[in-house]
Amino acid sequence: MSRKTKILFVDDEPAYRRSFAVRLRRHDEHAYEVETAEDGVEALEKLAAFAADIVFTDFLMPRMDGMTLLAEIRERYPAIFVVMLTGVGDTRQVVAAMKAGAYDYILKPFDFPMIINAIEKLVAHRTILDRGEELRRAGTGQPAFENIIGQDQKMFELYEKINQVAQSNAAVLITGESGTGKELIAAAIHSKSTRSDRPLVQVNCASLTETLINSELFGHEKGAFTGAVARKRGFFEQADGGTLFLDEFGDIPMATQVALLRVLELGTFQRVGGTETIRVDVRLICATNRNLLQAVRDKLFREDLYYRINVVALEAPSLRERKSDIPLLANFFFEKYCAETGKPFYAIPRAILDHLKEYAWPGNVRELANAMEHAAVFSRGQELSLADLPPEIRQPQAVTDLALRLPTASLAKAEEALIRKVLEECQWNLKQAAQSLDIARGTLYSKIEKYGIQKPF
Repeated sequence: MSRKTKILFVDDEPAYRRSFAVRLRRHDEHAYEVETAEDGVEALEKLAAFAADIVFTDFLMPRMDGMTLLAEIRERYPAIFVVMLTGVGDTRQVVAAMKAGAYDYILKPFDFPMIINAIEKLVAHRTILDRGEELRRAGTGQPAFENIIGQDQKMFELYEKINQVAQSNAAVLITGESGTGKELIAAAIHSKSTRSDRPLVQVNCASLTETLINSELFGHEKGAFTGAVARKRGFFEQADGGTLFLDEFGDIPMATQVALLRVLELGTFQRVGGTETIRVDVRLICATNRNLLQAVRDKLFREDLYYRINVVALEAPSLRERKSDIPLLANFFFEKYCAETGKPFYAIPRAILDHLKEYAWPGNVRELANAMEHAAVFSRGQELSLADLPPEIRQPQAVTDLALRLPTASLAKAEEALIRKVLEECQWNLKQAAQSLDIARGTLYSKIEKYGIQKPF
């Protein structure tokens, strides 16, 4: 029999506590184990001995309110799902709680079916982490899905898609900014698939020169070119029966795109310098931080190849979009690098975590990992301080000086110059540029067309 889901209900009104406990036990006494507390102080005392999976808490309570309790739980017990109970008029409180890491909220007075629906949804999310294996707990207790750490709602949506996608052989295109963990998503798809006992070959296309990329992907025959002293099996042959992950896919030259299209359509190719047709069974997963559709419009990427590899599209959320996961990730990386440097690990203070959550993280999870490695190297004593963080993170972020010097005071000219400057700084990553300009991508496209802005070759 599966273990009971442990639920802690926190409210200063005795009638609410009694009603919740009685009705939940009546609903299914074999599925749930319930404890109650009258405020945040008692809740933390209960949690020290009661390993809750879900905490329901009211906002307004004596001694310790719901927001303070939420902050304490996120710091001490990051794997617990917290659901806030709030009155109809507390919109600002709800927004603040969701930003602080609450998983959901329920309006009071609530119907009991709403509680059951919330519990069932969270149990289903926990099952995603548990499915097929013991829940992995990395270091400080972070819930991990195939080595991907996070329990923000966006991450659970991604986990569900990975589970669905893994059951097919369709080509997958993973998009997202640099540093978001696209390679971990590809590895998770492979691990969950029927090909998991076959090779997963990972290739960074940006690291391959244009003259050698065909040889690396498809192999070559002896004597095919200077230096080809023996036959070589390419990445497609190495991945036969398994999965080939092509990172930085948008950087593949046009000539190679033609050969890739043939592999996707026919499952065959020829080695460089060879005449033998080789057949492979490979599941292709591609990743890019470029806007491939825009590259198609710019005639930099083949339209037929784009639609071949974009059968299933997944987007890796940026760290800005899942800030509630920053405490999980920061503690995980800090403990990891403390162990590597031989230093004692101690939980990161809440003030530092709050500071980390205010930073924009343009380099995403990779930048956070680097920051915590820096902190582990320079930390002293028993508490992490701002001085241990990299300078660009511990200092307030300054607004970029665009230094726009215009011949006229025209607002249109200023807007055009600003858009050009931001596009250059973002290396024509349109999603990132739209975020920097704080406008929708569709609006950015319209303005690019309006001003006739073209990407330089």
